[in-house]
Amino acid sequence: MDEWQRRTVYYTSVLIVTILGYTVAYQHGMATFEGEPTTFLHALQIVVETFTTTGFGSDAPWTSPEMNVLVIVMDITGVVLIFLALPVFVFPLLQDALSTTVPTRLTNGLDDHVVVCTYTSRAETLIEELQSRGADYVLIEPDRERALDLYEDGYEVIHTDPETAEGLAGANLTSARALVADVSDEVDTSIVLTARELSEDVRVVSVVEEPDSERYHRLAGADVVVSPRPLLGRSLASKVTSAVTAELDDAVEIGDDFEIAELAIQRGSPLAGSTLAESGIREETGANVIGAWFHGEFRSPLSPETTLTDGSVLLVTGTQEQLSALRSLTRSPVRRIEQGEAIVIGYGEVGRTVTEALETADVPYTVVDRDDLEGVDIIGDATEPDTLDRAGIDGARWAILALPDDTIAEFTALVIDDRSPETEIVARAEESQNVTKMYRAGADYVLSLSTVTGRMVASALLEEQVLTPDLQIELVRTSAPRLAGTSLAAADIRARTGCTVVAAEREGELLTDIGPEFVIDEDDTLVVAGTDDGINQFSTLAG
Repeated sequence: MDEWQRRTVYYTSVLIVTILGYTVAYQHGMATFEGEPTTFLHALQIVVETFTTTGFGSDAPWTSPEMNVLVIVMDITGVVLIFLALPVFVFPLLQDALSTTVPTRLTNGLDDHVVVCTYTSRAETLIEELQSRGADYVLIEPDRERALDLYEDGYEVIHTDPETAEGLAGANLTSARALVADVSDEVDTSIVLTARELSEDVRVVSVVEEPDSERYHRLAGADVVVSPRPLLGRSLASKVTSAVTAELDDAVEIGDDFEIAELAIQRGSPLAGSTLAESGIREETGANVIGAWFHGEFRSPLSPETTLTDGSVLLVTGTQEQLSALRSLTRSPVRRIEQGEAIVIGYGEVGRTVTEALETADVPYTVVDRDDLEGVDIIGDATEPDTLDRAGIDGARWAILALPDDTIAEFTALVIDDRSPETEIVARAEESQNVTKMYRAGADYVLSLSTVTGRMVASALLEEQVLTPDLQIELVRTSAPRLAGTSLAAADIRARTGCTVVAAEREGELLTDIGPEFVIDEDDTLVVAGTDDGINQFSTLAG
C-alpha cells in the first residue's frame, strides 16, 4: 500500500466514525432535548446534510441550547473534514494529472541494452561512454524525485527497486547485454543475487567500495568486479613517486617498447617557462608531444609557441628510453627529502592506497585526517590553517588530497595554495564536473573517481578497450569502419574531435610511425588518445 492509499484509508475511516458518532448524538439529542424522537436513518440524513452544507431540512430551527451547540459543532467539523479532503484527495490527484509520470517498466521492447543501477556521477560517465558507442541503456532509480528529474532530462529511466525481481524484470534484464550495480557493497550484492534469480547468462558488473568485499561480490554471482578506488590512489601517488624515482610506473605500454605517458612539468623544471619550440623536447629526447593539460584544459595539437608552465601535464609517446629522458627534463632539481616531504590528507581507501605506494617508493609522508585512526599522524580539520601548519605544509613538496567531499577538497586546496604556494597539490575529485574548479583552487593534478569508474566499467562492457582508466586522458583501442580507405589528413580527426591517432595495429604489427598520409584499413585497430568528450566524438565519427 503506497502513501496515497494509506492516507485515503485513514481519512475514510475517520469520516465514517465521525458521521456515525454525530448520528447517534443527534438522534439522542432530538429525543431528549427537543422532545421529537427520530429514526437513525433520518438522523444520518441530517448529519450528512450538515457535513455537505446542503441544508437541514424540516428539523430547523432547534429550540434547545444543547441541540444548537451540537449543530454548530457539526458545522465546524464538516468544514474541517472538507478542507482535510483537499490534501488527501484533490491535491494528489491534481499533482498526478499535471505532473510527468515516470515509467515503472520498459514498454519499448528494448534489448541488448545495459541495465544501470542506479544514477550516480559515476553512472553519468558510463552513460556518456555507452551513448557515444551507440549502446542502449536503461537506468533503474528507486528515488521517485530523482527518477522524475532524470526522465524530464531525457534519460532512459524507470522508477523501481533494483533489489527486487519485479524491478529487474521491468528493465528487461533477461534480454539485456549486461547489468551494472554501483550503489554500495551491501546493495550491490543484493542486486547481483536478484539478477542471478532471473538470468544466469546476463553479464553482471559490480563496483566495489572496499577491495576486501570483492570476494563477496563474486560469490553473489558478479562476472566482473571493478575496484576503482585503489587504482585512483595508485595513480595519484605515481605523480609523486615519479618525481623521485627513475621508473615510469604510470606509462601505458601500447606495443613492444612503445609507450604513452602523462608527465607533469614540476616547479623548477628547465622546461618551465619555455615554449614548445624552445624546449627542444623532440630534438633532445625523441619523444612526441601529443598534447598537454593546462589547468584542467586539454590542448591538442600544441602550437610551437605554446608556453609550458609549472603544473602543465604533457601527453607524450615514445620508447621507454625516450620517455625516461623527457621525464628527467620535467623534474625539478633534486632536493633533500625530509620527513613530511608529502602530506596525505584523508585516510580512507584512496588515502591508504596512496601511503602504501609512497612507502614502497621510500617517499616520507605525513597523514592528516579528522578521525583518530591507526596510521594518522595529525588529527584535525585540513581546512584549518593550524592543522596544516602542524603537518608541516610550509616545507612539504607535495600535498595529496584524498578527500571524498569535493567541496572540502576545493577549500583545502585554497588554504594550501595560500599557506605554501610552492607545494604541489595532487587531488582526487569525486565528480568529474568539479575537476576544473579543483584546478582553479590551486591543484596541479586532478583525477576524478567518476571518470576512473566509468572508464573501467565501459571497458568491461564494450568491445573497445580503454587502456588508461587512471589518467586524465583517455586512450582506447578501437576500430573505425566509417573511416576505412580514408587518410588521416582527409579524415581530419584532430580538428573534428581533438583526438590523436597514436598508433595502428595491422595484421598483428603495431605501426607507430604514422603521418597524415596514413590510410586507414577496414581491419585496422587504431590506438586513439583524447579527452573523454573527444573520444566520444571520435567513436561517433568512426562508427
